[in-house]
Amino acid sequence: MVKLRKIGFVGSLLLVCTLFATFSFAGPTWTFGPEDEGLMKLEYKGQFQLDYRDTGSGDDNSDDTSEFNFRRNRLALMAAYDGLGLYFQTEYNEDNNINSFSVGDGGNSDFRVIDAQIRYKFNDAVQIRVGKYKYNLTRENLEACEAPLTLDRSLMIRAPFVATRDKGVSLWGNLFDGVFQYRLDVMNGRNDSSSSPDSNFRYGARAHVTLLDGEKGYGYKGTYMGKKKVVTLGGAYQMEQDIAYGDCANQDDAVDYKGWTVDLFAEYPVEDVGTFTFSTAYVEYDFDDAYKGLDPDSGVIGLNGEKNGGYTKIAYMMPDTPLQFFVRAENWSFAQLDNVYDQEIDWYGGGLNYYFRGQNLKLTLEYSTVEYDTETTDVEDFDTLTAQIQVVF
Repeated sequence: MVKLRKIGFVGSLLLVCTLFATFSFAGPTWTFGPEDEGLMKLEYKGQFQLDYRDTGSGDDNSDDTSEFNFRRNRLALMAAYDGLGLYFQTEYNEDNNINSFSVGDGGNSDFRVIDAQIRYKFNDAVQIRVGKYKYNLTRENLEACEAPLTLDRSLMIRAPFVATRDKGVSLWGNLFDGVFQYRLDVMNGRNDSSSSPDSNFRYGARAHVTLLDGEKGYGYKGTYMGKKKVVTLGGAYQMEQDIAYGDCANQDDAVDYKGWTVDLFAEYPVEDVGTFTFSTAYVEYDFDDAYKGLDPDSGVIGLNGEKNGGYTKIAYMMPDTPLQFFVRAENWSFAQLDNVYDQEIDWYGGGLNYYFRGQNLKLTLEYSTVEYDTETTDVEDFDTLTAQIQVVF
C-alpha cells in the first residue's frame, strides 16, 4: 500500500508539472498621473503542494498520509506615486490535514488580509511604513515567501503572540551607500490585553551590514539565483513589557518578553562552476522563565513560547541549468512543548528547486525528518515529503 501511494505521488507530481509548464505569465499593470509616473499592479501568488507523511492515518495514527493542498494562495495590489507606496495582500487558507507537526481532521478555511500598508520614501536613508506587515526581527521571516532557499521558512521561527505580521509603524533606511541598514519599529505585539497584565507596544530594532552587491530593500530573498554577490551580517532585538502571567489563576508574576537574533547570509556565483549559498541564524525568545510558574500563560509555552535555536542552510545552483540543490539543519530547545519540559527538536531536510521561469514558475521537492529528544505516546518522530509548484503572475 505504501509503495502504491508513493507511485501515485510521483505520477501526480509529473502531471502537475506538465500542466503548469505550458502557462505564460504577465500580471496586469496600470499607469496613471499627468505623465504616467504612477504605477499600479495586480499580482497572484500561489503555492500548490502534494504532501506525504509517514504517520497520521489508520486506527493508531501510524499509517502514512497523503494530501493535496495550497500552502499559499494570494492576491496582491501594489501602487507607487511620487515617493508614496501602497501594498495590499489577501490570502485564502485551505483546511489542510497535514500540518507542521501533526496530522488532523483539517479546519475551517478562511479568507483574510495579511498585508495592508502605506509606504513613504523621503530618500534612501529615511523611509516609513505604516499598517500591517512583517515585523523587524528574524531575517528568515523577512525573506519573501516566494523567494526562499528551501521549501519554506522554519516551522519554529515565529515570535510569540503574533504570526508573521503585526500592526504598527517602522522607520528604516540605508546609510553609507547602502552598506549599513537600520530599522526601528513600534508594533502592537500581544493584542488581547484582557488576558495579559497590561497593554503595551512591542519595540524592535534591526540592523545589518551588507557587502558586495548588497541588500537595500525592506525584504530579503533566500536566494538571488546567481544574479548577485551578497554577504550580509545582521542582528535584531525586540521587547514587550508585562506581556503575560506566570500565574494566570491568581493574575500574579507578570513577565516581560525579550527576543534577539543574529544571522549571516552569503551567496556567490562562480563563473562556469555555479552559485553557492550559505545562510545561518540563531534566535532566542525569553519570558523570564514564566513557564515555571504555578499556572503559566499558554503563550509562554508551546511552539511559539520560550525557546532558542537556529538553522543553517547550504545550497548549490548549477551554472548552465536552473537547478538548485539545498540542505537544511535546525536545532531548537523549548521550555515546554506538548507537556514535555526542556524538549529539543532536530529538523533535517534536503531537496531541490527547478526554475522553469525564475521564481514565477518553480518546482520544489523537499524531504524532511523531525526528531524529538523526548518521545511520548503523542509525540513521535516523523518524515515528510513535499512537492510544490509555485506560480506568480
